[in-house]
Parts: sequence; structure tokens; C-alpha cells
Amino acid sequence: EDKFKGVVDLIEMKAYIYDDDSMGKEFKIENIPQALKELCAKYHHLMVEKVVTQDSELMEKYLKDENSITKEELKTAIRKGVIANKLVPLLCGAAFKNKGVQNLLDAVVLYLPSPQDIPPTKGNDLDDSDKVIERKHSDLESFSALAFKIQADQHIGKLVYVRVYSGYLKAGTYVFNSTKSKKERVGRIVQMHANQRENIDVIFTGDIAAVVGLNNTLTGDTLCDKDKPILLESIEFCEPVISVSIKTKSSTDQDKLSKALAKLSEEDPTFTAHIDEETQETILSGMGELHLEIIADRIKEEFKVDAEVGQPKVAYKETVLKSVTEEYKHVKQSGGRGQYGHVVFELSPNEAGEGFLFEDSIKGGAIPKNYIPAVEKGVKEIMQKGVYAGFPVVDVKVNLRDGSYHEVDSSELAFKLAAIRCFKNAFLKSEPILLEPCMALEITTPEEHSSNIVGYICSRRGRILGMDLKGNQKLIIAEAPLSEMFGCATNLRSLSSGRANCSMHFKKYTQVPKDITEKIIEEKIKKD
Repeated sequence: EDKFKGVVDLIEMKAYIYDDDSMGKEFKIENIPQALKELCAKYHHLMVEKVVTQDSELMEKYLKDENSITKEELKTAIRKGVIANKLVPLLCGAAFKNKGVQNLLDAVVLYLPSPQDIPPTKGNDLDDSDKVIERKHSDLESFSALAFKIQADQHIGKLVYVRVYSGYLKAGTYVFNSTKSKKERVGRIVQMHANQRENIDVIFTGDIAAVVGLNNTLTGDTLCDKDKPILLESIEFCEPVISVSIKTKSSTDQDKLSKALAKLSEEDPTFTAHIDEETQETILSGMGELHLEIIADRIKEEFKVDAEVGQPKVAYKETVLKSVTEEYKHVKQSGGRGQYGHVVFELSPNEAGEGFLFEDSIKGGAIPKNYIPAVEKGVKEIMQKGVYAGFPVVDVKVNLRDGSYHEVDSSELAFKLAAIRCFKNAFLKSEPILLEPCMALEITTPEEHSSNIVGYICSRRGRILGMDLKGNQKLIIAEAPLSEMFGCATNLRSLSSGRANCSMHFKKYTQVPKDITEKIIEEKIKKD
């Protein structure tokens, strides 16, 4: 804590003592303090013993004479073990006053793989998605890179961070965005040093830099040579699981808010914003309380929008447990041309996470082919609005089996309305349930507070999946519904005198208990 002065490097067997006033910039390399010599010798011996197992020649040399192993041989063996995923270098330091940063950066260079140390990058052919293309990590290969981050800069606009996998990229040239099938011009290339930018002319294999001028590129897009296109594996993002409403105090602020949300959505694919059709509120959705707090703070501070944020709401979803066959005939006659649409379809549950599946089993032209898309469109529309409690419907299959039409009165609108009504009726007969986001929790706490924390998690409808000792700390692995986790960080700190740490991320959707489902539906009815 306040007595932390420096670290001992067990390879060099030297102590690095840091000066508090220089914020980690100034340090002295000294002999290991007398009080630590015995402990350091013990761990040096253990480290060497583990490292030599990575190389048979080194092991032989070690067995003959432990002291004959040089520092360079140790570093080479550690690098070999790290690249093979068999060793993990552990370095000590403190972010508070930047102690140990130099050793960390040296270790990155010494031990982590360079582009030449890893297998060629694999991608897919644009014309044949099953065909795999390999790109060697070489400047002589055709250019390929992945856009992995977007940042809105107030002075120079949109910055696209890219990682080059093969070839090189020059400023002022054109690249092909194979994800969007669009040609883009590289205006400038900048090397980022924290918040400082340095203009550079070219980037090579293995480089990471920010590119200015790519208007159509988003996170996860592949940039490559147009003559030799490749589609690299994109980045998969989870769906947002929590929402808040935001409203501005003036029309001027509303315009500023729209621009801010457009930029923030482009930067962060796990953040979305939309306007609720019923309430006309702007709804922000993200991955957790902290995520949305930071977004709201950026809207106010960075984009200077005077806005109020509402209470967080959980993104529930609806699905069904059993199959039902339903029929609905939409007939409307009010003088002149009427409306006629008749559908028969089976609604059944789909595998968890598989989404919506529409099957057309119409035979003998019972419904003309040109009306089938209208049926699917109607089903998708009502799925977005929800049937049971007004939440989006997921993981269902609709098999259109039969129906009938009228030569004059049938239309796309009639079949769309018939599909909506038929889906509603079928859904309510298919044992509808609500699904809620369930979060994975990792809590680290001193052992004396673990029973309080376990009790708290269980009281929040959580499940303890495992407990482990991590030094003198207890690691608790659990899962709990997001709806019960609001204020979780504050409560855990209170239960542990401020000493527990908690990380939380989305895991899966699970069924909401019946009594809680009834409360949610009641609240929804009151609101409407």
C-alpha cells in the first residue's frame, strides 16, 4: 500500500526502486534489500525450474549445473513458453504512481509474439464464403487489415483504428472495404500516443494506427486490396440488456442530442438509441448500469447537451414453450373492394439463441407466392411489439401451412393483418413466458465477508456456481438476474467494508419466475 517502493526482477535479480515525486519516470536499479534476499532466491529457483521445462537442452544444462543458465537463455525460454501458451509472465507494479511501467513494456517486447510468431491469418473469399484464404504476416503480401475501434474526434472527425495483418498501407491511397463492398480513400494515417497524434506516411504488417477519411467503415469491417479481396473474421457484439430514457430541455438540445447519439452509436456497437413509438421518449440501451452512466456523462460533458436521464429498465424478451396450430381469416367488407386474407400456421419454440425462423409450406397455390412475404412481414412486425407483455418476441418458428385468397379482395395488407392477428392468438395459447438477462458475477472479497456476500447474492435470486481461494481472498463465481443487480456494486462495498470487488457481464437469457412475470405485466398495464 503506502509502503510500496519498487519491485524485484527475478531474472536480473535486481531491485527497481521508484521515486514517488516523479510519478514513475525516475527509478534506481539497486541490489536486492537484505531482508528480501532469501525470499527472492527461493522464487528465482522456482522460476528457473519451471522455465527450463520449455527446452530440453536447457533442462539438461540445468540438471548438470543450475547456475550455468544465463539470463538470455531464460528470456528465450520464457518467450518460447509464452508463444506456445504454456507460460504467463507475472509482473508487479502500481497504476497509482506508474511504478513498474518500464518493466511491463520491456516484457511486452521481450516475451509477447510478433506477427511472425503466429500462424497466417485466415479469412473468407468474397464470392465463396466456404473458401478459406490465408495471408502470411509479411509486408510483401496483399494488404489486409481489421477496423477494431471507431472514435469521434472533435478536431479531425472520425478516427478508425486498424490493425494490419498483411501488406502495408500508405496515406492518400484507396482501400477496399470488403464488408461493405465499398472503395474508401485513406486521407491521413496517425500514430496515437495516448491523446497525442503523430502523422505518419505508411503502416506495415503488425502495426496499429488510426486512419482519417474512412466514412463508411465501422467496427469489425475488413479493409483490403481491391484486386485481392479477403473477408476477415468480424467481431461479434452482444445485444444491449439494459435501457434508460433521456429527454432534453429544449429543441436546440434535441438536435445536439441526435448528433451525439449518432457519433456514440458509431463508436460503440454495444450501445443503441431509438425513439419509443408509444411514449416518444429517446431510449438508450447498453450492457450495464456503468456503461449507460458513462454514455450519459459523455452526452452532458463532451457534447454539451442539457438532458435528464430516467431510471434503468431491463430488456425483457418473450417466447413460447409449446407448439400450437392457429387459423385466422381477415375479412372486411364495407362497400366497394373489401379485404380478404386467410392464414393457417403452426407456431413453435425455436432453440435458445436461434432467433426467428419462417417456413413456407404452402402447396397447390392456396396462397399466391406474392402474398407470402406480406405474411412474414406481419409476423415480424408483431414480434417487435410483443404480445404477452409488450416486449420483443425471440426464438420462435412459424410454419405457414395453409390458407386461402380471394381473386378481387385479397391484398398484401389483408394477408399482413391476418398474420398479425393469427400470431397474437397462437402466441397466447403456446404457454408464453418472459425471458430476462442473466449476468455472470465474479466477486473477490476477504474471507470474513464471504458469507454476507453469498447471502446477499442468494437473496437477489442469484445462484452460487463456485467458490475458490485466491491468496487470502475468496473468489465467488455466481449468476443473477440483471433486474436484481441494480446498485449491486454499492451494496457489496457496504457488506465488505469497501473491500470486495465485483465484475459483471451478460451471460444468457433465462425464464422469469411466474410471480415476477405477473408483477411485470401488472406494471405494464398500469403504465399503458
